[in-house]
Amino acid sequence: MTEAFLFLNPISSLPGFRPAWIPRIPEVDVLGDRAFALANLAPHHDRFISEAFPEIQTRHHAEQVHGKEVTVISSPPAEKILQHPGADGLITNLPGQLLAIYVADCAAIYLADPVTSSIGLLHSGKKGSELNILAEAVGKMTTTFGTNPADITCIIAPCIRPPDYETDFAATIRSQAKALGIKNLHDTRENTAADTKTHYSYRIEKGQTGRMLALLSILPLT
Repeated sequence: MTEAFLFLNPISSLPGFRPAWIPRIPEVDVLGDRAFALANLAPHHDRFISEAFPEIQTRHHAEQVHGKEVTVISSPPAEKILQHPGADGLITNLPGQLLAIYVADCAAIYLADPVTSSIGLLHSGKKGSELNILAEAVGKMTTTFGTNPADITCIIAPCIRPPDYETDFAATIRSQAKALGIKNLHDTRENTAADTKTHYSYRIEKGQTGRMLALLSILPLT
């Protein structure tokens, strides 16, 4: 799976941050609804996370309701895995907390601010991009952590794009990022619908498919 991490280099090269991406796992049966697919993927995802993020205290999942709610993780919870109801984005400045977003055509947006040592991970498809969840997250990072948008490194993960989808929401995200003053912006330009050997595509596979998993954490101080 390491070959899929190259697009994360702009963040992984920053000291103190660890991004990851779990692409399609060909040997896993995902021919069913979301619950079926995630249940079958869970052991593989868990194994990868335990190896790649041994220092993690809690894994945080957004519920992903195609909205713009962004949850601030301000204190370490007791749970090992925690879902945040109603949220499509997560931000924190706490080490030892792993942010997680599932995608299968929508975009995962990675945010890392090396000045305030804060991060964000967002789920932004057509609806989330129309609602400008990116602005919501950057606004909360600014008010909560003192982030200057010009200091943020932003990565748009693989997502569906024209001609396989009628809306180029990745282009919308790029425009929104520039309007916010994000200068260090990186778009993979990868179309999930064009390569189902590497990616899951909800549209191409008519909903009977798995999910990629985007991950991001702040490394503990040593």
